[in-house]
This record gives sequence, structure tokens and C-alpha cells, in this order.
Amino acid sequence: MRMSVRLNLPREVDSVPAVRRLLRCALSTLQVDGQAGADLEIALTEACANVVKHAAGADGFEVRLDVGEDHCSIDVVDNGRGFEAEETAAPAPAASEHGRGLFLIRALAENVRMQSSPRTGSLIHFEKSFA
Repeated sequence: MRMSVRLNLPREVDSVPAVRRLLRCALSTLQVDGQAGADLEIALTEACANVVKHAAGADGFEVRLDVGEDHCSIDVVDNGRGFEAEETAAPAPAASEHGRGLFLIRALAENVRMQSSPRTGSLIHFEKSFA
């Protein structure tokens, strides 16, 4: 069984827990391992929170979930101002409470890709295989 969902969400704080709950329901329905599911929930939360906080100029964003019994693929897309690749290269200092989102996504997911262009927005893609 496979579930694919495409959501268009407003760039608001309340969108983050809503999409997280949807992912949790899909993972539960497919009986995905709890730890793998928790990792994906954190990664998705960080990706969406980054859009809400940093996607200047974007009214909304899109989340694409493709969840199967052994694999999950997630895209988070916005049409904001974009970001510079150098900004995402290194994690924030350990004492910082900000700037760890992309670091966490890289640590918790697989095949992480980011792409951004000025005035056309950003995409973050990540996956997770379930053993």
C-alpha cells in the first residue's frame, strides 16, 4: 500500500502541527516503525518551520508526502526569496537555539537535497527507508 498527499498550506505557524499530524496518521496506517516515524516527524517539522520563519515573500507552501510500507519521500516547496547555499553548509553553534533545522534534517533523513533560487523559492527533499 502507498499513500501520496499534496498539501497547499498557508505560511502560518498552525500549518506545521497540521502537516505533522497528517504524516503521523499515514505512518500509523502503514504500521511504520515508531523510531523511523519519529525521525520523519521531526525532519518534516523542521522543514516546515523553516518555511514559516524564513520564506520571505511566500504566502504559502506545498508539502508532498509519498509514504509506502518501506520508504517515505517528502518535499517541502515555497516560492519565497530563497537562500544562499553557504547559509546551510554548517550547523549553528551548540549554544544557539536557532539554525539547527537543516542539520537535524540531514541527521534524521536520507537523500537530503536542497535547491533555492532568488525570487523563485526553495525546495527541500528528504527520504527515509524503513528496515
